[in-house]
Amino acid sequence: MSALLSVALLAACGGGGADEAPSSGSVSLATVTTGYAPKPIAPVTATPVPSTTAPATVVGARITDIRIQNTGGAQINVPFTFGQVIAAGQMAKTEGLAGKLADGTVIPLQADIKATHADGSVRHVIVSGVLPSLAAGQTQTLTLAKSSASAQGNVTLQQLAASGLDSKVTITLDNVQYTASLADAIAAGKPMNWLSGTVANEWIMAAPLKNAAGVAHPLLNARFDVRWYAGLSKKAHVSVAVENDKTFTAGARNLTYDVKIDVGGRTVYTKAGLTHYHHSRWRQSAWWDAASTPTVHLQHNTAYLLATKAVSNYDQTVVPSEKELARFATQLTDANVGPMKIGMLNPYMPSTGGRNDIGPLPGFSVMYLLSQDKRAKDIMLAAAEGSGSWSMHLRDEKTGYPLRTDTEATKLATTHMNLANRGPLPVPRCADGNNTLCQTPYAHDTAHQPSLAYLPYLVTGDYYYLEELQFWAASNPLETDPGNSGNGQGLVRWQQLRGQAWSLRTLGHAAYATPDAHPLKAYFTKQLDNNLNYYHATYVVGNPNNLGAYDGSGVAAFPVTASSNWQDDFFTWSFGYLAELGFEKAMPILQWKAKYPVGRMTAPGFCWVHAAPYWLEFRDSMSTPVYSSFAQMFAANFGGGSIRTDDDRRYSDPLGTRFADHECGSQAQADWLTRAIGWTFPKGRMVGYADSVNGYPAILQSALAVSATSGIPNAEQAWTTFNGRTAKPDYSTAPQWAIVPRK
Repeated sequence: MSALLSVALLAACGGGGADEAPSSGSVSLATVTTGYAPKPIAPVTATPVPSTTAPATVVGARITDIRIQNTGGAQINVPFTFGQVIAAGQMAKTEGLAGKLADGTVIPLQADIKATHADGSVRHVIVSGVLPSLAAGQTQTLTLAKSSASAQGNVTLQQLAASGLDSKVTITLDNVQYTASLADAIAAGKPMNWLSGTVANEWIMAAPLKNAAGVAHPLLNARFDVRWYAGLSKKAHVSVAVENDKTFTAGARNLTYDVKIDVGGRTVYTKAGLTHYHHSRWRQSAWWDAASTPTVHLQHNTAYLLATKAVSNYDQTVVPSEKELARFATQLTDANVGPMKIGMLNPYMPSTGGRNDIGPLPGFSVMYLLSQDKRAKDIMLAAAEGSGSWSMHLRDEKTGYPLRTDTEATKLATTHMNLANRGPLPVPRCADGNNTLCQTPYAHDTAHQPSLAYLPYLVTGDYYYLEELQFWAASNPLETDPGNSGNGQGLVRWQQLRGQAWSLRTLGHAAYATPDAHPLKAYFTKQLDNNLNYYHATYVVGNPNNLGAYDGSGVAAFPVTASSNWQDDFFTWSFGYLAELGFEKAMPILQWKAKYPVGRMTAPGFCWVHAAPYWLEFRDSMSTPVYSSFAQMFAANFGGGSIRTDDDRRYSDPLGTRFADHECGSQAQADWLTRAIGWTFPKGRMVGYADSVNGYPAILQSALAVSATSGIPNAEQAWTTFNGRTAKPDYSTAPQWAIVPRK
């Protein structure tokens, strides 16, 4: 099976599982137990069982809907699983879900509740069901409504294994063959449930890769994830992951090997000479019976998903370009999809300039959100799979989870290359000491870090994506001297301003999406709380300037004399978004911070045409205070004989007049700019590449949108002025900044 096909299968089924405490249907998480149910059930038969045998058929209030699109031939008993965010207050933990088709047919659903809101209502649930039939080319709309709780499952993984399913990964490294099998993993014990019910059960477990003598490879490990739809012959989805991500094991290095993966007695992936980079991971997925692989594409209700506030309020009037979607369909090939490949992502994250993957969410993810098109979803999921390729994955062998940095063993840890000899836990370190054995084509960077796994996890319920999100959130504090990050507190204050914004976003995603019962839930929530406390003390209480501008105040931060205002706008958006996610401590920080973008659009003495240049000086030197008013800042930047514009070069009027002498937004001001820069500058156009999807006004849009949503003083006026500008981006091809205020 090709790498591309593997991704397509993932897109169809939303596969994935986890090493964590099990979750049961709609039963309170407090009642969940681990281990295997002792009561045996009948072996799997070859006769499909109609979906009406499932529980929870009492239909109550409507919540939302999902569309199930057939991308292949006619199918019967079509299994599906997806993740669904639920708005606060809509669904209690004691309730379940049922589905209703357009013809009135009720489809029983299994609801595995994962995360809850602060009020105790359901935040994120994984929904499984079986559609009785789906004609070729047909799309069925399934309305999701509240119902009685789903029943607890009693199926065991041993029973599935006894039915004939097995899977094996074989690796040949340095002429030695290592294997790990699903049977080995079951025998090792402690498989954990991710889904549990009468529709679908899912388990994930780890197994060492051993040679013929039974000796495990010191660095490599295998993980098996099996999702089984009960009563349906061979309807099981298997994911096999190979990991080179151990934290405390010495000798980190890249490994080159031949690999073969078998599922249900057939080879589904083979590759000779695969180079597996240090502290990275990959996986391949397949259905037990290839002939009965479901071919469906699940389309979420975009308006509802945006209304839950799990994602920013992207402009639903933007219509994704069919030309761009058609281009997406040609972009995924075996050359860029599969183990140690990253899809359409930039391998060198520190690359400067606007990119499709940089923003609150990547442009391709927003294209998927707004279109629900399979071509965009495939691009998004390929990026989520590829996110495992970067060498920042640190799994704690002692716990089995991504490394946390608040323990006695890890609070002084660092991965910074300049601190390679520092103890007590300098991780990760290359086996040869000079990094020759750890060269990788992929460079990660907090200042240009995309959101690669959050939305894929929300809409699929795939634990592999959840762990990717957790790995990225956990690694960010390790990129510096541990004192800068608060010796285990996870503070991001030491980063570039844009790095602080993206790290806060990733940390917020991890705290929001991690299931309540997961051991890392409290950890990520506390790390985020530590950061919010720091910014509140530094800016809200400390109030270092009147502008609301980030000026580098605070311990272990970097004071600055000028603002890359677009980075500052990233930062403002992050607090507005965290507040929308329900982290209340972010709101007072937003209220202080939003003065800066709003003031650049509305404050007396500051012309909004120049609200989004490349940068703005906000004090004369480090020994002088930040300007006391926007008028003073505007005069310092634009009151002289020359000004900076789009390309950050200085321009002067050949007639000798000053830019500041003309009325803001007037034709006279536009004429001044036209004379100075040598091309027609229309009235009402903002500087900063105003018509670019990655221009500085586009970035400002995100900060203004969250400010207006949150009722910041003068923010509605700022938005009205901004929305009335004459030059705007065409977001149809890259809508990553197309955020608008919530009504």
